[in-house]
Amino acid sequence: MQIRSDFDSGNIQVLDASDPSRVRLAIRKDFASEHFQWFHFLAEDLMPGQTHRFSLENAPQSSYKNAWTGYQAVASYDGEDWFRVPTTYDEGGLHFQLTAEQPSARFAYFEPYSRARHARLLVRALALPNVALVACGSSLQGRELPLLQVRGTATAPRKIWLIAQQHPGEHMAEWFMEGLIERLEQPDAELRALLAEADLYLVPHMNPDGSFLGNLRTNAAGQDLNRAWQAPSAERSPEVLFVQQQMARIGVDGFLDIHGDEEIPHVFTAGCEGNPGFSPRLDALEQEFRERLVAAGEFQTAHGYPRDEPGQANLALACNWVGQTYDCLAFTVEMPFKDHDDNPQPRTGWNGARSKRLAQAVLRVLAALAPRLR
Repeated sequence: MQIRSDFDSGNIQVLDASDPSRVRLAIRKDFASEHFQWFHFLAEDLMPGQTHRFSLENAPQSSYKNAWTGYQAVASYDGEDWFRVPTTYDEGGLHFQLTAEQPSARFAYFEPYSRARHARLLVRALALPNVALVACGSSLQGRELPLLQVRGTATAPRKIWLIAQQHPGEHMAEWFMEGLIERLEQPDAELRALLAEADLYLVPHMNPDGSFLGNLRTNAAGQDLNRAWQAPSAERSPEVLFVQQQMARIGVDGFLDIHGDEEIPHVFTAGCEGNPGFSPRLDALEQEFRERLVAAGEFQTAHGYPRDEPGQANLALACNWVGQTYDCLAFTVEMPFKDHDDNPQPRTGWNGARSKRLAQAVLRVLAALAPRLR
């Protein structure tokens, strides 16, 4: 058996692949960082009809070791149709298996969103008559960081920002952005109502270096971008610095930061209740956003992160920094690496298609809220 990870978002170390009934592997650490959890590899020369078993032996030492309990790895024969495979976890590692139907298969932590697909998504977006590339930043390794404007029809529109995949292993975030672009391709009365009130500003992928390198959490400098918003620098976090500069130029009336969570098997949000400037107005907007999203899509409010105490927010996080700086509705939207347990789908768990549908539900909520953002 041959094991490869020399491709976009690939990450694996081969310890011993001589026994197909127990292939011993390890997850490589993030580039310039101690974080690790994301994996993605191609197994070739499989024997159809034979059960192949894989063990990630350093999983108990990973960044979020509690995330493996209840988790099922994903596999694909063609890189398009991804499905969950039987998976167990113990002190010896994460173990999953596949009875091969074809001579090669990919395995990953979550359904990957490739750089090639990202390029095609930009072409689709820019083909729309009301979408423009208004600025383009650069990552540390020179990959483009496009900022798209979806133009509304108001004379003085509000500005709603959506950014995705600050943490590079959270590929569900750009699947979400694809769902948003697809919704823009099919305008209806609801979408027209949103664009009558607001322009949208989209950064489809905040951390292209990290994703290409197969990182979980950090960029090419080993920086967690979602801990860099208080003091971004050109040397370590130019991606955040670029977005902040564009926000200062354009303005912000609403903000969503799209993420994935390793441990919690639910879709949820984290708000700005701990910000020093959090007000009854923002509290009411947060509550309405959540209530409307419960009604519109796969979302719930019973499970999530503990709420921050007043004045105790970490302002290095994008959601908190933007909400405080611009006195606006700001949310982190979290999707699971596992499944959304309120609506389990065993074959796929949470996946790209469900991330896309969530984006369309979020646009529905924003259409209702936009007139009251300011």
